[in-house]
Amino acid sequence: MSLYPLQRLLERIYAVEIGYQVDDFLVTDPQWVAQVDTSPDARLIKEKLLVMQQDDALELSLFLDPEVISCLAEHDPFQSLHDENLQAFLLALEGVSHFLYLGWNAGLDRSVTLLELELQAEVDKYVSALSLIRKQFKGRVPRELRARLFERCIFDGTLQEGQLTRYKDANRYAGKYCWQLENRYLKRKQIAAMWQDLRHFYRLPQGQKLRRIDFS
Repeated sequence: MSLYPLQRLLERIYAVEIGYQVDDFLVTDPQWVAQVDTSPDARLIKEKLLVMQQDDALELSLFLDPEVISCLAEHDPFQSLHDENLQAFLLALEGVSHFLYLGWNAGLDRSVTLLELELQAEVDKYVSALSLIRKQFKGRVPRELRARLFERCIFDGTLQEGQLTRYKDANRYAGKYCWQLENRYLKRKQIAAMWQDLRHFYRLPQGQKLRRIDFS
């Protein structure tokens, strides 16, 4: 299955383009990833963005477990997003989110932190699922979507303390922001205003994102 539709979904939501297709950077061989990723905290996981910077060049590879690709090919989330493909959709979307956000910021000569990447990916998973569900269910959105993504999540037990803190912080901030979106826009059916808010949020640096969430 091509991941480009996921990239285009995010590009349309945020009104951005990077000029590259994620499929050209996709790898599915875990042994290759294990050889390439020699970082001290390397973990064997189903989704991983590999980044290497040499001088002014940024080299990227996105790894997704073959099972994730197979699941999405068998159960196309653009046709129907449901329990059988939701986890695969979220894993793939997270990887595409990292790829797009890093590539877009690199095009502006802006650096990003790991927390910023994870925070944006958490928001992206929610708004992408929301976008597909609204189309598939004639504008209706299940009440449990936000709770399922942010309140019932289980963190990887192999995460080191610093990693776990980063993922929890990203989850907490993204969950609060998405709660704000629901209360400010979804409940009032102000969808166009919500997309405008999201596009503004996407373009903020990390510090402004966190202040935007804390003081809204």
